[in-house]
Amino acid sequence: MTEKTFNLAYYMSNGIRGIMTRAYKNVLSNPREARFALRMQRLFEKSETRRSMIKASEGLDIPPFLISSIATTCNLHCKGCYARNNGIADEQNGKPTLSPKQWRDIFEQAAGLGINFSLLAGGEPLTRRDILEQVAEVKEMIFPIFTNGTLIGPTYMEFFRKHLNMIPIISIEGTAMGTDERRGQGVFQRAMLSMDMLTHDKLFFGTSITVTTENMQMVTSSDFLDMLSHKGCKIVFYVEYVPTEPGTEHLALTDSHVAEMEQLLGSVREAYPGMIFLSFPGDEKEMGGCLASGRGFFHIGPDGSAEPCPFSPFSDSNVVQVGLRGALQSPLFRKIRAAHALGWEHTGGCTLFEHKEEIEKMVV
Repeated sequence: MTEKTFNLAYYMSNGIRGIMTRAYKNVLSNPREARFALRMQRLFEKSETRRSMIKASEGLDIPPFLISSIATTCNLHCKGCYARNNGIADEQNGKPTLSPKQWRDIFEQAAGLGINFSLLAGGEPLTRRDILEQVAEVKEMIFPIFTNGTLIGPTYMEFFRKHLNMIPIISIEGTAMGTDERRGQGVFQRAMLSMDMLTHDKLFFGTSITVTTENMQMVTSSDFLDMLSHKGCKIVFYVEYVPTEPGTEHLALTDSHVAEMEQLLGSVREAYPGMIFLSFPGDEKEMGGCLASGRGFFHIGPDGSAEPCPFSPFSDSNVVQVGLRGALQSPLFRKIRAAHALGWEHTGGCTLFEHKEEIEKMVV
């Protein structure tokens, strides 16, 4: 167990340094972005040391990143949206939501522990400009913002120019037909316009693609990736589809699809050295299984609930009440790790989603 934990930390720390090294190379034509990437690379090396020191002195594993759902609102109604199906993007669920200051406090804690990234999700994060303005002031962290891209305009462009640690990650489904069929008419064209604006200002941005059995070949094809490269996209997140909507199970990748996807990614990374490709949870296999429940990350809900991951919305603690340290030591997270639940057999994109009954029983 100790050897696996050490190898996991080593792999993830090297991965983060690699991302910043490649990011630095990718923006050399923009001196301001290049200086920022170099500064963050050095900061992340210090953060790695801080996490190691906490592990050595307290026995507490600090994950290098978080996933935080800061918004319960969204201007779109995408088919199969996990956030709506799990109650995240639902203003009527009766749960309180954290204030901008509370989110800033959480991320200042995170930076103090050596946590480098928090992926910002929702809902649509750009509907919460008040939260983003506060979060952006935590300069020791980088915040990839998973957005549909339709709200990016002149005021948000000014915001991104001012805060280089806020990185737009624009979600599409591949083609215009696939994107508009899932997200709404004209959404793909609007996303492309947002990419053009970001490229024009030489800002670092990426895209997020939900991978299904229907689009896997297309979204890894040279034609599609050539288009993204031409648009100026520097980082691609491939997220395996999780069938939170009944009747969509056929869209989830099987083991054979996942194996094929791994081969495709190897070819893609070699063919496009100027772009960064991350796969969830595909890349987790190289790290000994699912990274949820604090092993590599955990999810913070809009009300501050500490949850194993966005697809497993169960919680026995709140980060506002117990802090990040307390959340990492929650009974639920400990039980999941002790039961080796992160290595349970599953099909599709999420280990814990398929075993939600077992996880729910672990909640005190």
